[in-house]
Amino acid sequence: MDFRIDLVPIRRKQVISGLMQLYLYDFTLYQNLDVNQDGVFPEYLGLDDYWKKSMGKYPFLMTSGGRPAGFALVDRLTDPGEGDYYMTEFFVMQKYRRSGLGSWAARELFDRHQGRWKVTQIKNNTPAQAFWRKVIGDYTDHQFEEKTNSLNGHVSQYFMTKNVNPIN
Repeated sequence: MDFRIDLVPIRRKQVISGLMQLYLYDFTLYQNLDVNQDGVFPEYLGLDDYWKKSMGKYPFLMTSGGRPAGFALVDRLTDPGEGDYYMTEFFVMQKYRRSGLGSWAARELFDRHQGRWKVTQIKNNTPAQAFWRKVIGDYTDHQFEEKTNSLNGHVSQYFMTKNVNPIN
């Protein structure tokens, strides 16, 4: 198990952009997304903000054996009622799913960013819901709250991180 998760410098932004195409492809199972005439999904809105200073946004690259295997986009929340951090996007390439990478990376992010978290899944992405319930349940000893948005049906988990020494 040679997993890593690191902040992505701007010079390596194209790695996240490339993996984002795979992520959006996976999302075609749950949302009506289409590629353009060149066979490419539209650029992820706001991705450039993850490399702007003082935006409270953190782009992470997951690697396995030194190879890109996924990414996570984490936002610092400004609404204290929602929490401190939000798992905006989280993607593990299919090749690396069920290897432990996703669970390990999620726990690493929770430990690095201490505070109250919110993690959301779209309403019909039941595999993601099952993944996050298990990961967050294991991480918190099932001490989390789950809410369903009455407008769109999306599911969110809210929880507090363990007491460890944060890196950031």
